[in-house]
Amino acid sequence: MARGISIGDEVAITATVRRRVTEDRVSVSIPSYGFPHSIVDRTSKVKKGQPMELIGDVTQIEGEWVTVNLGVPVTVNIDTLRLVTAYKPPTRKVDKPT
Repeated sequence: MARGISIGDEVAITATVRRRVTEDRVSVSIPSYGFPHSIVDRTSKVKKGQPMELIGDVTQIEGEWVTVNLGVPVTVNIDTLRLVTAYKPPTRKVDKPT
């Protein structure tokens, strides 16, 4: 699904809301990540079972596993990711001779 992913790309993970922990924090379940994860969510009124998209940058790739920075590093299977924006390295500005 997401084979064209490389380091520096911005990717999205579709997580499922598990429950609201506090007024401003939500616990989510991330596919192929074996641990519960909580995020700050002050604005929306999400319900249990509702999908939520988490966006972060790719920091490491090891075969089928990709580490994404979501504030904390999260390692997931590459098939659970969707490419949002490909990384474009900065270009140098060339000065023209006068």
